[in-house]
Amino acid sequence: MDSTFFESGLYLYLILPLLILMARVIDVSLGTMRIIFVSKGNRVIAPILGFFEVFIWIIAMGQIMSNLNNFACYFGYATGFALGNYVGLRLEEHLAMGNLLIRIISQKDGNVLIKNLSDNGYGATLLEGEGSLGKVELIYTIVKRENLSKVIEIINDFNPKAFYSIEDVRKVSSGIFPAQSSIHKLNPFKRWRKGK
Repeated sequence: MDSTFFESGLYLYLILPLLILMARVIDVSLGTMRIIFVSKGNRVIAPILGFFEVFIWIIAMGQIMSNLNNFACYFGYATGFALGNYVGLRLEEHLAMGNLLIRIISQKDGNVLIKNLSDNGYGATLLEGEGSLGKVELIYTIVKRENLSKVIEIINDFNPKAFYSIEDVRKVSSGIFPAQSSIHKLNPFKRWRKGK
């Protein structure tokens, strides 16, 4: 390709900023995924993602430093960073990795919710407590992230006004979880391809 193309306005103010934008989307998405894998204690995938994240970032920064007077490159860099965060979080949602602790506080009979969860294959623990409005029951359950929407549906069927909070769990030693097909265990991208 003719070297004058790389000095043309089309390349410098449209193509190069778009390339920088795409590089930033990729490297920030990888960074988001790397942080997620680090928080889950994955010692293999996190460093690999980190390598590619920094490699792509160096290429993008090199182009920025070579074109310091080109504000279109700055715009591409910043836009790529913002989009990369969004894409990384969407990827994490679709992969549905890890386990979650759901803590439910209810003034209704918690044994009904325990039974509903148990009937659907989820383990749960019930504790009695005292709230500002009187006696409450605390129900704890640990579920796989991919099952979160189903469990929230069970909670809302039990009591649409139930208060619940959700936290990431780094590691689970044992528990009661619904049976999963061996195909899904081998292929974590199955949900993503379905578009769920």
